[in-house]
Amino acid sequence: MFMAENFLNHKEKLNIDNIKFTNLISFLMGFSSSLLAYILSLYFKVISGTDNVGIFFLISYLIILIIFLNLHKLAQKIGKSYLFYLTFVIKIIAITALFYLPLSILGIIFLMIYIIGDAMSWVCLDIILEFFSVDKMSGRIRGVYLTIGNAGFILAPFLSFQILDIFGFKGIFFASFVIQFLIFSISLMAFRGVDHTFKRKETTIQLLKRVFKRKNIMRIYYISFVLDFFYALMVIYTPLYFLQIGYSLSQIGLVFSIILIPFVLFQYPVGILADKKTGEKEFLIFSIFIMGVATLILYLFNYKDILFLTTILFVTRVGASIIEILRDSYFYKKIDGYDLDIIDFFRTSRPVGYIIATILSSFLLLLSFDIKLIFLLIAIVSLSGLYPAFKLVDNKSERERI
Repeated sequence: MFMAENFLNHKEKLNIDNIKFTNLISFLMGFSSSLLAYILSLYFKVISGTDNVGIFFLISYLIILIIFLNLHKLAQKIGKSYLFYLTFVIKIIAITALFYLPLSILGIIFLMIYIIGDAMSWVCLDIILEFFSVDKMSGRIRGVYLTIGNAGFILAPFLSFQILDIFGFKGIFFASFVIQFLIFSISLMAFRGVDHTFKRKETTIQLLKRVFKRKNIMRIYYISFVLDFFYALMVIYTPLYFLQIGYSLSQIGLVFSIILIPFVLFQYPVGILADKKTGEKEFLIFSIFIMGVATLILYLFNYKDILFLTTILFVTRVGASIIEILRDSYFYKKIDGYDLDIIDFFRTSRPVGYIIATILSSFLLLLSFDIKLIFLLIAIVSLSGLYPAFKLVDNKSERERI
């Protein structure tokens, strides 16, 4: 059943059934992405023979950045749902190749292709969800969506490192193939006939000029960049750091499953609070602060006790989980499902975050072999997000509008 609703001059339709399908797909995609997310750097390290694996992520995310700035042009030609399907074809081909290939440079290339396809599929799912949503429920809808997706993320790391320990990389790639094929099959049924196309035609330069004029969009974009910078370096270097200080693959997998719990605990209730009572600004300031300070503690204290490290990493994820839901809640209240090009631009924060993170971290590791310096870099960039957070013009909550 469709309910038409006008809010902030946007034409929107709330479709609960399609949102439920989107949430199911989000869960499976979260599980699938997390199976590979924390072993990517290990795969690159085994083949390259160095901890300084940032170059492979840099190349991948340079390509992703170019794609994201032009993704709306592809959607204009083939539609949102067909573009979503295409990303899974790319991932399935890449994973199949990785399963059959030996550890080699060609394997690195196909893993980079997988990274590109996975990033594209998440943006496409974001776009599809926005088309089914309404602004005043953005915090709740996004909260459920992210909570369910991150529930998939929590389950996978422990399993991923267990599979890697027993079956090697081929076991990971086989499991990923099965899940990718399942998601592809479900999405074909869920989004069949949902072929939204995009009408606005403009160059990338015109898009950038239009977005740069919207100061609050740029402020929340920088906050999103800070979060993606945090994710980039934490995902790449934390597993390598744990291996360096002597922990096993199974221990690393358990730690990562534990520290992802905040993404399930906090995102939905914080989304409700933002919608109904507070807006996003105050919680954003708080969460950026605790994420940055907790990361700084990782650098300042040289404790290698697994309980200490797990606790501090858990606190960083409390901050990150709140930022993740509130950046989306804030942004999607400013646009609607027809602003596909602006959504594409907003999601470039991920490749931009990875590009800058890998350049800076690679340079840092060339000067020093101490991986702990990465935590100092993350802390500095994280805390820089406080300035735009204070400058944001907050969205009004339901209580404030009354």
